[in-house]
Amino acid sequence: MDRRSFLKISAVGSTTAALDACGKPEHHLIRFIPEEDLIPGVAVWKPGVCTQCRAGCGIRVRVMQGEAEVTRKSKPGLISMGLAKKIEGNPEHPVNHGKLCAWGQAGLQVTYNPDRIRFPLKRSGQRGSGEYQAISWDDAIAELASHLPVAGSSGSPSPVAFLTQPLRDHRGALIEKFLAALGAPPAIHFEFFEQTVLRRANELSFGHRQLPSFDLANTNYVISFGADFLGTWNSPVSQNHSYGEMRQGRTEQRGKFVQVEPHMSQTGANADEWVYAKPGTEGWLALGLAHVMISERLRPAQAAGNAGALIEGWSEGLPDYTPEKVERITGVESGRIQRLARGSAAHSPAVAVIGGAPLAHTNGFSNALAVNALNALLGSVEKPGGIFFTPRPPMPSLSTSRNSASVRTLCEGILKGSPAVETLLVFNANPVFASPPAWRVQEALAKVPFIASFGSFVDETSVLSDLILPDHSYLESWVDNIPESGTTEAVVSLASPAMLPLHHTRPMPDVLLDVAHRLGGDMARAVPWKTYAGVLQAAFEELRSHPGSVTAKTDDDFWTAVQTKGGWWSNEAKGSPAMRELNRPPSPTKIVEPAFDGAASEYPFFFLPYASQQFSDGTHANLPWMQEMPDVISTAMWGTWVEINPQTASRLRIQKGDLIEVASQHGKLQAPALLTPGIAPDAVAMPVGQGHEQYGRYASHRGANPLKILAPQTEPETGALAWAATRVKITRLGKKGELILYAGSEREWPSQFQHR
Repeated sequence: MDRRSFLKISAVGSTTAALDACGKPEHHLIRFIPEEDLIPGVAVWKPGVCTQCRAGCGIRVRVMQGEAEVTRKSKPGLISMGLAKKIEGNPEHPVNHGKLCAWGQAGLQVTYNPDRIRFPLKRSGQRGSGEYQAISWDDAIAELASHLPVAGSSGSPSPVAFLTQPLRDHRGALIEKFLAALGAPPAIHFEFFEQTVLRRANELSFGHRQLPSFDLANTNYVISFGADFLGTWNSPVSQNHSYGEMRQGRTEQRGKFVQVEPHMSQTGANADEWVYAKPGTEGWLALGLAHVMISERLRPAQAAGNAGALIEGWSEGLPDYTPEKVERITGVESGRIQRLARGSAAHSPAVAVIGGAPLAHTNGFSNALAVNALNALLGSVEKPGGIFFTPRPPMPSLSTSRNSASVRTLCEGILKGSPAVETLLVFNANPVFASPPAWRVQEALAKVPFIASFGSFVDETSVLSDLILPDHSYLESWVDNIPESGTTEAVVSLASPAMLPLHHTRPMPDVLLDVAHRLGGDMARAVPWKTYAGVLQAAFEELRSHPGSVTAKTDDDFWTAVQTKGGWWSNEAKGSPAMRELNRPPSPTKIVEPAFDGAASEYPFFFLPYASQQFSDGTHANLPWMQEMPDVISTAMWGTWVEINPQTASRLRIQKGDLIEVASQHGKLQAPALLTPGIAPDAVAMPVGQGHEQYGRYASHRGANPLKILAPQTEPETGALAWAATRVKITRLGKKGELILYAGSEREWPSQFQHR
């Protein structure tokens, strides 16, 4: 589908079966009166904030007059209005410096998607059937309010739970105020590729419970342990910008890059040297490098400070991590270990990065601590060319101290009946799709008496809702964001709506405020604002007295100026520490080997699901531009596939495109085989994102969902899902699958597996 076709919005057909209403244009549409004065043919660029991932890039939205099919009070019609036509990066923003990834470019398709829910809906059929009846916003808010008990009325915690995507903004702060006033527990945050393990390790090693930022532009040597930092991990646009400076922006020296991973990512394809280490042994390799540096007196052991003290045997020079022993554990040759250690020590500043699968093993926490200690040994912590932590902006309104439960814990509690959950609110989280079957998420949610969703689309989780209160798209909303990483400056991004809402939707924060005021009493006093714009204006007043990118004499002038700029960032905060959480260090950690679900004799392959640049965790699968975008390595599109080493495929008589079955102890799936030398012979890999049962016309019933065969293994320190800890077996089914490659055909790969 081309841009022009997609920007012509489809009208809503039926209001009684609204989930089946999209894509049925009416021939007699109401002509609505234009809602704004426009100059035909004149484009206006408005600052914005990208919400397509958590990086928080600044954007500019090109808005021009156009005619659109819209929904007003549940009725479809035509209107002339300002329409977003193009999204680009904001060149002034300190995170992305004017650059933008494919997800950001495809953000238009969130607003113009014909499968958007366009007005409030109340369930009229059986739960999960997708049968809904359109209702008014007054009735929808009254319905929601009727299922929210008054705080403290029974002397026990409120039986209300809020399940949401992670939010680093004032929406998250407002949700917490709302829940606290109800007497309800904190919101439960859900994302499949969570980073809890790394945050906890950084807290203990460096005093920062957050993801790191990397000064790649000024480093001379990078060694990455599984982090696809040029593709999908952490703040990829910022990291691409900095990496480009490292490789091409300096005339005196071109930095070297080494990638360690069992499955080649886009980042690995850009490396000078690609190193295969057995899955889950990355911590051993990091300490093997440290052992060489210490034993050869390339770096003093005490240079690692607290990060080194967290590793058992550090002060003795890591005698258990000789290159020979590390080779037996990791599969990396001892000579290569010595060469990498000497090379990184000799080319200061050097930095180590860890992310992705190495953190998703049962020993992911110790892997992270090992790489943190290596960074400290290299002298790269908060030094030019090293690792930094983005400062927190001086906004007291963002502070929160309540600890959140997990989706797994929530579902276990619901299934056991304690604690009781009578009302569940859901915002942009889809754990029914993105969780292992052993968590029994769908079964648990079916037991909740009342579920309300604020989502814009029907997915596997929101289809279980009794009430849907559809949110504006981010181009139609007030948006703010506090980047966790990607810059050494304190940043608060801000955007007013780039365009008027197309449909009869409302911003989720405004709905919460309406409900709170309807409930009255302590609820209304806890969140006194009338609109989310009022919440943001009050919060940004806290910044006016602090030096930064915007200065003004009055609060009103400051509020106008930050909207024009796209936010506030502090140059004076550059390099200063973020909020430190001081925890007593635990006893030194011994790096252990990972545990896997499934005996190697029966399930001989490591199973490696990975975040794709098309769909991330499946969130973007309903965007047709992402479906038709070729995978950067394989060029596959519009489907899913299983990546197999050619040597393994030859042994199993599997050819490209053959339909194969991948089975674990927890389920099985079918997908076509894709032969690639960029994966170890004892591993198979699949991109995450396809296999939706409910997610609109572009994503539903397309491909297979690799998350549905995962074991419920966890990392014991944090309880995070160890999604890389499943073993599988594969079987050729004797017929071809659907494998669409943009390149058309593959070349013949070498018969031997070589990672040199």
